[in-house]
Amino acid sequence: MELRHLLYFQAVAEELSFRKAADKLFISQPGLSRQIKQLEEKLAVQLFERDQKHVELTAAGVYLKGEVDFVLNHLETTKNQLKEIAAGKVGELRVGFLGSASNRVLPDLLQKLNQDQPEITTSLEELSNAMQVEMIQKDSLDLGFVRMSTVPENLEKKTVLKDTFSLVVPLDHPIDEESFLSLRQFAEMPFILFSSDYSKHYYDQILGICRSAGFSPKTKHKSVHALTIFKMVENGLGVAIVPSSLQEGYELKVRFMEIPETEEFTELSVIWKPENRNPALKRALDLI
Repeated sequence: MELRHLLYFQAVAEELSFRKAADKLFISQPGLSRQIKQLEEKLAVQLFERDQKHVELTAAGVYLKGEVDFVLNHLETTKNQLKEIAAGKVGELRVGFLGSASNRVLPDLLQKLNQDQPEITTSLEELSNAMQVEMIQKDSLDLGFVRMSTVPENLEKKTVLKDTFSLVVPLDHPIDEESFLSLRQFAEMPFILFSSDYSKHYYDQILGICRSAGFSPKTKHKSVHALTIFKMVENGLGVAIVPSSLQEGYELKVRFMEIPETEEFTELSVIWKPENRNPALKRALDLI
């Protein structure tokens, strides 16, 4: 089994089409079919169920795709690390994050890295919880900032910020901090919430806070971006419940009011894979 077999297999597994995969690889379709057949013969398993119209991965093919993604991502990381080392740098730290990490936690980490490890470069990408977990498992990311109660057993998790919840209302809303006694005062208002794609655990927490106050929120809009939510609140389209720390860094005509009757809090955690050998990750974890 050679590296080309893995590259060809990955292309077909992603496209689920020999024609599209062949075009992507710039080889002929019969040639690609022969390479996949060779791979199946070498492994003594069938990797694809295929007929004239459909191509599907077998159970063995699904398993191999996960392993191939890991191997090829690791090779790409190694290649990039070699370039960084040759340039006199320790390497690159690839960080995934939820938008709520960008107000305080992530800037603090980047500032520490710049001061203590100026030779480390960073690549940042805003991603959902699920995508961060998947990419860290496949070595496409080194570090993630998530809101999750649990993570897979092969990952480590450390809480970096505990936060209360605040209600966000337009700046001219008649209810202010002094007259805000219960979330139930807003039971008839439309709510603008973070989508469950952002964090299912967080979304469920918000619904739980409202249920504890005696109502189910009339969810009018959803978004995965805090700024979008705040702009909708500012324009009178509804109210929102967000982590209190999100009030930092925005100059908008909205008011944050900490919810008085709830003991719920939200945690922002950092996750990583202990087996990750990127030296930049080890140095970042020391700072965290």
